[in-house]
Amino acid sequence: MYFVIGILVLVLLLVLLELKTSRPDGDLVRVHPYRRALGFILTAPNSSMVYFDAYVNAEELLSYLDEIQHRFEARLTHCVVAAINIGLHECPTMNRFVSGYRMYQRRGRWLSFSIKKKKLEKKAKLAAVKMLMNDDDTFEDLCKRINKRIYTERSGKTTAQDREMMLLDKLPRPVFVLAFKLANILDYYNLLPWVFMKSDAMYTSVFCANLGSVGMDAGYHHLYDWGNAPLFIMVGKVRERPWVEDGKLTTRKVLHLRFTYDERIDDGMSAGDGIKAVVDVLENPRKYLGCLSPDGSDTRPMVQGS
Repeated sequence: MYFVIGILVLVLLLVLLELKTSRPDGDLVRVHPYRRALGFILTAPNSSMVYFDAYVNAEELLSYLDEIQHRFEARLTHCVVAAINIGLHECPTMNRFVSGYRMYQRRGRWLSFSIKKKKLEKKAKLAAVKMLMNDDDTFEDLCKRINKRIYTERSGKTTAQDREMMLLDKLPRPVFVLAFKLANILDYYNLLPWVFMKSDAMYTSVFCANLGSVGMDAGYHHLYDWGNAPLFIMVGKVRERPWVEDGKLTTRKVLHLRFTYDERIDDGMSAGDGIKAVVDVLENPRKYLGCLSPDGSDTRPMVQGS
């Protein structure tokens, strides 16, 4: 009798868990049956990766960065983050993720990017910064917020993510494995608390790594099986490259970007639109980012000015 009751309770619990579709970081999206089936065929991010290369004519971007320094501190990473923000706004379907074989529209545009812990040390440890993009931010606002976060990471202060990693590092190996398996199960059934996701750089719209800041070219990067980041962008070093313009071969300073995206969230056409939006911003920073006019006449929220 008790065995039967136990089985019924277990079945009821599983049914209730299966019916729970809400989660703190996204809203359920009903998709075409083909795309839903794709999620069952490609069961993990690393089985559904698609790579794209993009080349940015960086002449205007470098000129813009030289000119903007009299107003506030902005570097290439700031511009790439701003361009990704505008790209996600232009193509909201790229701001989706798959969890538990379901599609979700992410709440907010979250960007994670890596920085060196110590600015002048080439082999310094890397830290991940995760930020929520604000619709009313100007490029100057965004740069100041980024710089504040970078200062915090380089100040030596222990962050929430540092404390989380230090705690996990103290666990014995079997406990560590069980902790991650439990977290994955909770995430699958939409039970993982928001407090665990909010500071985790892998629960993000896009993760961006600027390898050019350490003199490297862009590589092909995998997606992570932890978290739900569906996009990874590698930024290479600006180099002089051959460039065809108006049918003539010349050379230009070129920024190489490599995109890795989860095919389950949307098709290649949407991904292409998102990449084009990012490239357009980087090739036309004065139009999209502004903030050069002394009287502030070209200062405007980025996502509205795009």
